Amino acid sequence: MVRASSVLWKFGPMVYLPTLLFSLGEGAVVPLIPVIAASRGATLASAGLIASALVVGQLCGNIPAGWLVSRVGERYTMVIAGVLSLIGVIAGALAPSLVVFTVAVFVVGMSAAAFGLARHAFMTTRVPLEFRARALSLLGGSFRAGMFVGPFLAAALLAVFHTENAALWFFSVCLVALVLLVLFGPDPEAQAAAADREPAEVEDTGEAVSGSIPTVERAGVFRTMWRNRGVLSRLGLAAASLSAVRSARQVVLPLWGVSIGLDASSIALVVGVSGAIDFALFYASGQVMDRFGRLWAALPAMVLMGLGFLTLSLTHDADTRVLWFGMIAAVLGVGNGLSSGILLTLGADVAPQSEPAAFLGSWRTLTDAGGAVAPLLFSGIAAISSLAIGAAAMGAIGILGAVGFLRFIPRFVPRRPLP
Repeated sequence: MVRASSVLWKFGPMVYLPTLLFSLGEGAVVPLIPVIAASRGATLASAGLIASALVVGQLCGNIPAGWLVSRVGERYTMVIAGVLSLIGVIAGALAPSLVVFTVAVFVVGMSAAAFGLARHAFMTTRVPLEFRARALSLLGGSFRAGMFVGPFLAAALLAVFHTENAALWFFSVCLVALVLLVLFGPDPEAQAAAADREPAEVEDTGEAVSGSIPTVERAGVFRTMWRNRGVLSRLGLAAASLSAVRSARQVVLPLWGVSIGLDASSIALVVGVSGAIDFALFYASGQVMDRFGRLWAALPAMVLMGLGFLTLSLTHDADTRVLWFGMIAAVLGVGNGLSSGILLTLGADVAPQSEPAAFLGSWRTLTDAGGAVAPLLFSGIAAISSLAIGAAAMGAIGILGAVGFLRFIPRFVPRRPLP
């Protein structure tokens, strides 16, 4: 039986370090995109639209990224994504107009989609099932670490250089390091292929490491989507609801804090504590999924977040609303932490092992769409009714997603005995 630590140690530097580099740079830049746009003449509304170009780019990039990984493999897809991101970031730093800056943000979003899918496809085909969830939770944790630390690095860069472009140049340095690491570091695809050619090692595992990532697309992206429409329209929609609730948390908590009269520092403290709880639990999610099954992490996470939003919606006018706000932010942090790696793991579980990239492009498009729509839905509901109704709607999505997971994870994710 292959030990999790040996495989993760073997592939870890080339799997997780590029992800950390990319997310560090992205985490430093993302909070400053609206600020940079506003400093170049954008109104508040148009600055928000420019920031949304990143999410739109990710949505548009997933399916082409699936095609690209199927054609050239995950290593060269990462290189291409890194180079395109570098071009986009430099263009953003030197952009002579808001249009060019918006296009640059869009390109970075598309590249982020390709980069993320390449990592996901590699882990899907190369990590044995008995510790797949832990490996993918670590992948998700690497991304979360970068997004968590990145804004603090951006603040330090602003303090030193007194310009928002410093974060863009920092992202550029991260991308150059990433491309050099991927090009000249050990190739995990080649290492894995060599391991496949060792008969004794394959026989001893019992849980064979799957074949190499295909370099020729057999069925095509859209044909793969059609063949797998059943799982995408059922389990995929439940996964999209999880992404929606996660994304809504990032919008609901700050707005709720403002609405109950908290100042910016208090809101930042509450949101920061919630994020710290979230980050602290990312590996626990993988342990639970590998030992007890995917449902044991997905269902509690969705129920916690769904009930958290529903409870929050009832506390706006309570005398203890500030206490409730802090408690529910912590609950949402626990729920989000328990869901770390779930979307990656479920996508890997149900992807066709012969050509996962095309399927994962569709899967990630669905989940990214859920994350993109949720803030818009919450804002729209809050605009025509109230924040409480909007929060309740997010809670309802969470409960419906829990029901979807309860029904469709046992149906589509193969059961296996405990190790």
